[in-house]
Amino acid sequence: MDDKPASFSLDSRRVAATGLDDYAQNWSAHIGDEFPLPTFSAATVADFRLRFRAAKVHDVAVTTVDGVSPAQTAEGPIPDTDHVRLWLVRSGAWALGSRRSSVEHTVAAGEFLLRHAGGIPHFSLPPRTRARCIVLPAAPFAPALAGRQVAGHADTAEVRLLMAHATMVEEVRPDLSPAGVRAARDTLVELVIAVAHGGFDDVNTRLAPALAQAAKDLAEQRLADADLSPTMLARELNVSVRTLQRAFAVGGESVAAYIRERRLESARRALSASRLTVSEIAAHWQFADGSHFSRAFKRRYGLTPTEYALRNS
Repeated sequence: MDDKPASFSLDSRRVAATGLDDYAQNWSAHIGDEFPLPTFSAATVADFRLRFRAAKVHDVAVTTVDGVSPAQTAEGPIPDTDHVRLWLVRSGAWALGSRRSSVEHTVAAGEFLLRHAGGIPHFSLPPRTRARCIVLPAAPFAPALAGRQVAGHADTAEVRLLMAHATMVEEVRPDLSPAGVRAARDTLVELVIAVAHGGFDDVNTRLAPALAQAAKDLAEQRLADADLSPTMLARELNVSVRTLQRAFAVGGESVAAYIRERRLESARRALSASRLTVSEIAAHWQFADGSHFSRAFKRRYGLTPTEYALRNS
């Protein structure tokens, strides 16, 4: 398999006239004919204002779309492929059908759909749709899917892990070594199998980077919450605290240290950008009191919060 960099990003939101041509050219050059593109409707071709990010890791393709304009496939034959596809929608919707005029399943915002698709289904996206599609080889999923489709909410632990890993793959794909590409691909497959089963093996060390990244993504959303802790993150991700700690240890850090570091950094930015007092900032970022915050801040940055605020005011 080809291990050279295979990813691209494209923003056609301001160049609608050439957007689809640019997208098709980049797709052909970086992703390839193994994952054929559908034919789009005339209206979509005329007003193609979408932002894409795509990455190929061996026989898996990950695509993220952030649309301004609507998009719809054209009527006609669909390319014959043997793939499993997972659609996940953040906002908007992804309507799927065997014909352009039919809607057999709509993936709504906050939901996902996983199924074996013999070809690219016809689909339509309303304006402002943000979604991700992962295309995988069918063979590894024969026992897990067994002819069925799996749908559900996107906030389950296994879907969170999958999306965290997919984002990481899209971002670092050009820098991955051949061994890194293989590992990224295998982890994507394992995580999608976990979605099919509705659970994952939390002692699988291969999943440690994805688990740590999912925990970090969740922590970033909850930094100002009083109940943010290793225990809370482990509970939300449906793993034991010990498993989560082991996942962070692979990268040489601890969960508690990561939370403390991110809160300190957020507090540092607030000292420069807001008119809150040191005590108010300490309380907002869940430090026990102003003295505790000052000591932790000085250990990290070499200045007290007051000194830092005066220097950067």
